[in-house]
Amino acid sequence: MTATEARPEAAGREPILKVTDLTKYFPIKGRGLIRRTVGQVKAVDGVSLELHPGEILGLVGESGCGKSTTGRAIMHLQPATSGSVVFQGRELTGLSRGKMRPLRRDIQIVFQDPYASLNPRLPVFDIVAEPLIIHKLAKGEELRSRVRALLELVGLNPEHANRFPSEFSGGQRQRIGIARALALEPKVLVLDEPVSALDVSIQAGVINLLEDLRDRLGLAYLFIAHDLSVVRHISDRIAVMYLGWIIEIATTDDLFDKPSHPYTQALLSAIPIPDPRRERERKRIILTGDVPSPANPPSGCRFRTRCQKFANVLSESQQTKCIDEEPALEDRGTGHPAACHYAEAIRVL
Repeated sequence: MTATEARPEAAGREPILKVTDLTKYFPIKGRGLIRRTVGQVKAVDGVSLELHPGEILGLVGESGCGKSTTGRAIMHLQPATSGSVVFQGRELTGLSRGKMRPLRRDIQIVFQDPYASLNPRLPVFDIVAEPLIIHKLAKGEELRSRVRALLELVGLNPEHANRFPSEFSGGQRQRIGIARALALEPKVLVLDEPVSALDVSIQAGVINLLEDLRDRLGLAYLFIAHDLSVVRHISDRIAVMYLGWIIEIATTDDLFDKPSHPYTQALLSAIPIPDPRRERERKRIILTGDVPSPANPPSGCRFRTRCQKFANVLSESQQTKCIDEEPALEDRGTGHPAACHYAEAIRVL
């Protein structure tokens, strides 16, 4: 049973969040007194994806591929250079801070580092209560009651509300961050590598909490991570990102059972198998070379400079197509979209 089949309520429904051709460029300034712009770092370069109500969409890729920047651009924390972000039928790109403010109640973010995302000078009560105070949703005894309920919801003791972040473990701090994000009763959570800074034993507890909250509150998650085993456990669908692109997107079962983009195949081949015999027998796909600079990405297919299929399998005319033509993200007969001219579904595990 695929992830989409497991959640039929997500299939066929209008997306709660739709991102189309999203780009985020950062200027490169030259030297000198005036410091003119001499180039652009193309951190996010044409990302399109949809998130449905109650769905968990994983976004994975190497460090520096643009995952976190995508999440921040969707949240309008870093204004997009171009493209469209539509939330429940309303366009978010280009909105002023004043017009964006009421919409922040519906889209919240949980940051990667639980140590840096909490104000060390504020007690936990003030941290969790702050969104409610800013949006004028509660005060007095009602405010105290809602903060206590939020702490209980994420598995913390309400009696600890007067403690400071330094008095908690990393996993507890991340739970405080989740409680703060849930204070406004959002419909979408952007989770920016929420467990990557935690010990493995603590990660499981936070992941189980997020799954429980999704089921209890009907939330939709954009789950950004680089750990494929974590993403496989929690996601309904997975989008794979490389150098600012979405290069493959599929249900979790489809992506792991029959990856069709060479980059996805290489990522999955790096996952250890808890079976010594199978681990010895399987063929590992080793990527060669360095990740190209996002300031000067290769023409055509951006992955071709590290692609084993390009180097060892394709004919000269096929290589020319990879060099000259940018592959569209579409289904080429493998069952799901992949941005490869010669996509081929194979088993790597």
